[in-house]
Amino acid sequence: MEKFRFLTSGESHGKCLTAIIEGLPANLEIDIDFINFELKRRQQGYGRGGRMQIETDTAEFTSGVRFGKTTGAPVTLVIYNKDYENWQKIMSVNPSDETYEKSFTKYRPGHADYAGSIKYNQKDLRNILERSSARKTAIETAVGAVAKLFLKTFGVECTSKILQIGRAKTIEEMHAEIDNAKQAGDTLGGKFEVVYKNLPVGLGSYVHWDRMLDGRIAQAVMSIPAVKSVSIGDNHAYKMYGSEFHDEIFIDNEKIYRKTNNAGGIEGGMTNGEDLVVKAVMKPIPTLRKPLKTVDARTLEQTEAHFERSDTCAVEACAVVAEARIACVLANEFLLKFGGDSMEDYKNLKL
Repeated sequence: MEKFRFLTSGESHGKCLTAIIEGLPANLEIDIDFINFELKRRQQGYGRGGRMQIETDTAEFTSGVRFGKTTGAPVTLVIYNKDYENWQKIMSVNPSDETYEKSFTKYRPGHADYAGSIKYNQKDLRNILERSSARKTAIETAVGAVAKLFLKTFGVECTSKILQIGRAKTIEEMHAEIDNAKQAGDTLGGKFEVVYKNLPVGLGSYVHWDRMLDGRIAQAVMSIPAVKSVSIGDNHAYKMYGSEFHDEIFIDNEKIYRKTNNAGGIEGGMTNGEDLVVKAVMKPIPTLRKPLKTVDARTLEQTEAHFERSDTCAVEACAVVAEARIACVLANEFLLKFGGDSMEDYKNLKL
């Protein structure tokens, strides 16, 4: 069930990235500075590459917002790619501009190249790279920022932090790991945590598998490029007895509370009033300056993978994208549970 829906389009080196959002109530105040701040956060982080020095992502609304407030109509967001000026002919939609410049046929292990070229019958792997690129997470971050603005009106707060980079667990060690990887032409992944606070009890549902909130969150985060695992709450549950893991329930002055939150804020597919805690693991970026062995799709000869400008480590950026993806899921659940066609419909809502 979807009330907050969005579609995105655009390529890594295309003219722009675009999103259309459906389902936002009217009269939601749009803070463009907040949205652009979230986009800036996605571009930061130790280990980011040259593309982030070219782009300064800012969002533009082209429909659904008037005088700083949503109107209830679909909202359109656009982020223009500054690097497009160097790719206009290469990414042209006109058949007369067809060129082999920047085309490549060497599969990149860990990317969508191999399976994507077979699925969509593409000989030029540029056509796979452009849309499968994590560049599209910029517009997803903007959509998530709009969802965050909606959630903030109910006092919902979000934070994230990096738990580990490679084998390192402190900032100094993390930076050293990234420096070593960069010098070696290699890459690193890591683990991060996203926390949402002040959520009401009862978002999600146990009645059908596709309405269970933990499943919807896991799908949203798992589908971020390079994410390989997602967990909610304490991900060492497999090592624990039930008496150790489950969060006992207490009452004080008619207020229900827990002393622990191993469940990560979700029981039976629904929020239980505790903090929502989501952890995810990002694999090392599969574009390496020290190329991996592969096969050329055209000649079927053994060769080395194509290299495209990339990062050494993007775990911090991935955490920001995860915040955004989760915000979209939570915004949808708020709309499903509480309804409302305008923000005024929520005025007397008590969570």
